[in-house]
Amino acid sequence: MSDEILIRKPLGGYLTIGGKRPAVVQTMCNTHTSDVEASVAQCLRLAEAGAELIRLTVPTRAEVQALAEIRTRLVAEGCNVPLVADVHFTSDIAIEAARVVEKVRINPGNFHPDFDKAKEQLARLVEVCRQHNTALRIGLNHGSLGKRITDLYGNTPVGMKEAAMEWLRMCRDLNFGQVVVSLKASNTLVMIEAYRLLAEAMKQEDFHFPLHLGVTEAGNGESGRIKSCVAISTLLEEGLGDTIRVSLTEDPAAELPVARYLSQRYSGTLPATPDPALAFGEYSAEQVRTMLDAACVYGKKLFDKEIDEVAPECPGQSEAFRAHLADELMQACRRRFYKSEYIACPGCGRTMYNLEKTFNEVQRRTAHLKGYVIAVMGCIVNGPGEMADADWGYVGEGNGKVSLYKGKTALRRHIPESEAIDLLLQLIEEDSKA
Repeated sequence: MSDEILIRKPLGGYLTIGGKRPAVVQTMCNTHTSDVEASVAQCLRLAEAGAELIRLTVPTRAEVQALAEIRTRLVAEGCNVPLVADVHFTSDIAIEAARVVEKVRINPGNFHPDFDKAKEQLARLVEVCRQHNTALRIGLNHGSLGKRITDLYGNTPVGMKEAAMEWLRMCRDLNFGQVVVSLKASNTLVMIEAYRLLAEAMKQEDFHFPLHLGVTEAGNGESGRIKSCVAISTLLEEGLGDTIRVSLTEDPAAELPVARYLSQRYSGTLPATPDPALAFGEYSAEQVRTMLDAACVYGKKLFDKEIDEVAPECPGQSEAFRAHLADELMQACRRRFYKSEYIACPGCGRTMYNLEKTFNEVQRRTAHLKGYVIAVMGCIVNGPGEMADADWGYVGEGNGKVSLYKGKTALRRHIPESEAIDLLLQLIEEDSKA
């Protein structure tokens, strides 16, 4: 069991993560943080929808200033939900953000490549966090571990575990315990193995840091929901997980009822009546609840190869619905693929194009393809690294331009958005004939 950590709330009191508490439900804004009005409005809407933590991207110092204004305005509106700054590349921005909000997320793979200098950067950050009672998330993602770790361990679950343990040891040495840790991947098998390895390593060193669970770049629709649920529920069933983010390439509010379902199910507080907010598209809340129930019932059994097929119970639903759900469960657990696998980030303030619309169009135009992993990524910050398992990638550059990737190699750069999907299909076709 993890220790409890306390996240201060801006209007007083604390949000508790860990211990025997139900998993905390969180999400992330997809507004541009520099757009203060839009970000404040979305935060208020997400808080009303049940978000217990809200994260915003902070790529530059300008966004730190905007974040401070967002915090001030939310307090004026009486919003008591803690904010998390999502920081990449520079510890200086993380240090500035730690003075402004209640929690900061860093990716160790994006800190200084020299280990000793990275330790110095973390020490400075921790000192500011201590002064301002700010919590820290050490958030590692498959595909962005940094060169030193990948040279030692490869881009593997072992590498993810080892990187996390290095930083947790540094926090221990600094006597700083207000830390949450995450090891996310779009590949559900990688995600589960990484967390299991980390849990065992933490146990051996008597660490009890809370775990943040999530499948990154899960996609959207029923596929994204089922993919998230099979993996997260597998770990929750093993007693692992203290806070949840379900990453969907949709409105951030759509993530919350799915995460809330998981939190309630594994804390014994799930209501008998489905949450109306679970409904989306053509699916009623009852149908989505059936999907999520099946994901939790069969996910761990499929991952651990206790079973090889599924026949989900779908009271009142058609045979076509049941068969589709079975296919989705098998694909989400990577046991059998009936269509191409899609990786898509949920979008954030770094995204410079209409990600959701583009992702839907890529799915539509590639629906005839099987056996591929196709990624649609919002920006070049995470895109090239975190689509580690993709055969093909569509990565937004900003300014109406796109880079197209085969594996980790950029085949075309600066392609106009209007031409990018056509060219992607052309490249896939040419490659299949080569």
